[in-house]
Amino acid sequence: MILCCGESLIDMLPRTSSAGEPAFAPHAGGSVFNTAIALGRLGREVGFFSGLSDDLFGEMLVETLAASGVDTGPAHRSSRPTTLAFVKFVDGHATYAFYDENTAGRMLTAEDLPPRGAEKALFFGGISLVVEPCGTAYETLAQRESRDKVVMIDPNIRPSFIAEEAAYRARIERMLAAADIVKLSDDDLHWLEGSGDLPALAAGLLKKGPSLVCITEGAKGATGYTASGATFVPSRSVEVVDTVGAGDTFNAGVLAALDEAGALDKRGVRDLPEDLVRQALDLGVRAAAVTVGRAGANPPRRNEL
Repeated sequence: MILCCGESLIDMLPRTSSAGEPAFAPHAGGSVFNTAIALGRLGREVGFFSGLSDDLFGEMLVETLAASGVDTGPAHRSSRPTTLAFVKFVDGHATYAFYDENTAGRMLTAEDLPPRGAEKALFFGGISLVVEPCGTAYETLAQRESRDKVVMIDPNIRPSFIAEEAAYRARIERMLAAADIVKLSDDDLHWLEGSGDLPALAAGLLKKGPSLVCITEGAKGATGYTASGATFVPSRSVEVVDTVGAGDTFNAGVLAALDEAGALDKRGVRDLPEDLVRQALDLGVRAAAVTVGRAGANPPRRNEL
């Protein structure tokens, strides 16, 4: 099983009512949540660990995960409310207003972590690494499992959401050192590492511990960097509806391809051949292309690719 660890929330997406008034419609979402959904739809065995509410929105999240074959057994349930994210689209790109105080996801602690299980890999990322106490909980889990299981991280950085930048940067540095696979957009990479050309910055990340660093560049494509070199895969041409969930779906494609190839273990990830890196990136960009071609985070099923 691949265990996805991080936020789940309700995206309140802008709509227009029958009376012509602005309105919002609730949709299950969250960066790590989307990756779990995408992995399930790609046919992989996947579980989800987060703080999930018993409220009506929490039940909506659980039902949505189950519909894509995601096991919510590892999740911690509570009566705290569900995180809400009100979305506004500007030129096809989403901006967010988060309502996250005292929620089931936010208040997750290290005491709520699942016991060690048979997972082969764990995925971390999103806004759940920014805030406390859940940020510490996820970091604790990553450090605990990184000794013998593959860890992938995609910080999916949202600068406007980061109140304590120094503490957040320190956490990401520690988690990068524990990770086997790191995915960043080019913007995320520059935010973390500063100015410079992408290959040099990615090489710097490899020296911190990961075996594979994936850098996405939107419509251009994605590059995978290993100790052996760089592998580029162009994106697919598609009419973009919106970009919600694109990176999350890419992450699932990379993990699914490595899992299918039997390489999702410490040794396999450490010694990835170029053709397998290319396969992983290719599945990631093909799956992401389907997602951006339709509204909201709606990853494809395997038979759609």
